[in-house]
Amino acid sequence: MSGGSDGPPDGDPTDAFVEGTGDEEPRITFYGGRGMSALPIAVFIVWAIVQTALWRISDTGGLIVGMLLGLVVGMFFVRGDWASYANTIFEGMTQPVAVTAIVAWIWAGIFAQLLQDGGFVGGLVWLADLAGVGAALFPAVTFVLAALFTTGIGTGYGAAVAFVTLFFPTGLLLGASPVLTFAAILSGAIFGDNLAPVSDTTIVSAVTQDSDIGGVVASRFKYVIIAATLTFVGYVVAGQTMGGVETGAAAADLLAEASDPIGLVHLVSMGIVIGAAIAGRHIVEAISWGIVVAIAFNLVLGLSGIGDIVTFSAPEDAPLAAPLADLPILEIVDDPDAVGVSGSVMQGAAGFFELSILVLLIIAAAQIMIRGGAFQAILGWSLENLATNVRNAELTMVASAALINAIITINTAAEVAIGPYISKIGERFNLNGYRRANILDGQTAALGYIFPWSGGVLAGYQAMEGLPGEYEWLDQAMLVTPIDVVPYVFQGWLLVAVFVVAAITGFGREYVTDRESEEVARV
Repeated sequence: MSGGSDGPPDGDPTDAFVEGTGDEEPRITFYGGRGMSALPIAVFIVWAIVQTALWRISDTGGLIVGMLLGLVVGMFFVRGDWASYANTIFEGMTQPVAVTAIVAWIWAGIFAQLLQDGGFVGGLVWLADLAGVGAALFPAVTFVLAALFTTGIGTGYGAAVAFVTLFFPTGLLLGASPVLTFAAILSGAIFGDNLAPVSDTTIVSAVTQDSDIGGVVASRFKYVIIAATLTFVGYVVAGQTMGGVETGAAAADLLAEASDPIGLVHLVSMGIVIGAAIAGRHIVEAISWGIVVAIAFNLVLGLSGIGDIVTFSAPEDAPLAAPLADLPILEIVDDPDAVGVSGSVMQGAAGFFELSILVLLIIAAAQIMIRGGAFQAILGWSLENLATNVRNAELTMVASAALINAIITINTAAEVAIGPYISKIGERFNLNGYRRANILDGQTAALGYIFPWSGGVLAGYQAMEGLPGEYEWLDQAMLVTPIDVVPYVFQGWLLVAVFVVAAITGFGREYVTDRESEEVARV
């Protein structure tokens, strides 16, 4: 899925968010008018900017507090019964696009943890050393590999999780800039999320613009490849000037210790996930097959034991604890604080629980904005006042999609919400559905991995926060915060720039009379 793209969704992905974005009267009324329905999101964005940019605290729990505060503050401005406001919160939190993102994160987190425990990082270090990929080239190579992986599996969020878990520590060992490495992973996720036929953003952008998926993908390649070529060059150049961090030990010793080709067996695990996704399997099924194969490799090759995958730490007085103490998945502990469940599966999933809560709350606040009329008021004003000719119309489409992505930080959800307005603006000037879909998806794919509070960035950062506990040589000081990478997500910024230039110059512009879409493929 996009923000977490996960292959063909069940049903029509435009079912969510579309209702409430038309010209009907708001379901919730606020003191101060429709604009006040944007207050919860506005409070959250201000909170997020202060926390991440000014105080440089990239803590998901803190963002949850900010979003909760925004929802509570917004309630005091509701006219009449607060029940409709409260019900809208629940309505937003049950949107399929939010749940899809969460499922993709959890599955990808488990898969990445199994590969990490199976020595895949050591295999990457060995391969990079063999191929002569040094610190300067590592971010550029990471971008290409992340782009290919994301295009194959269709989930940018899942790719961000897996690549941060596996490639970020590899880059640190090789001496690459951690900022560039993280940014390159996000850029690769943007590339694949934007181009993959099985990505939710690709599907939603096509369906909301009444276009077939195949035609949309073929027509957008020229925009994506221009941005990608410049992005690759950018990482090559930046890699020459931005160095790595001190690892606290001799680099040669660390590289020798970490390097082990056996971990490369998990290229097969990744290949199975990609192959299943390309074959049209749901992303949960595709990653599940990867999980099964990764577990098999780890056990058969002795890369990890069954107890490393899942362990039950039980107290001594637990029923049947003593008779079953020899089981490899059972550990008897005398410390009450040590009681619990651990292992790769639990560790891979647990890292995304806070982020899942945050996403549900953000989608709830976005739904309030939609039901309260602020969303329609903003876009209605732009439709009437800015889209005065075809060039301005396309620039308005770019700006509107960018604005909504700053507000709704799950890019699939943002795309579903803004899609009908992009269609309305484009149809006014007879723009082809492919052109409309490309403008829409270009902004949502790009900006969903740039803003420090966006889902793609936070998914990668959540995976990064767990790394210090995995490697003795890796400490918290080596990590980068989401605000650090904003200027270096080259694929995102360049993709937006490509569409701004295309709108101004007319590059790639197509009208309905130029080419008609095939029958819409509602996968």
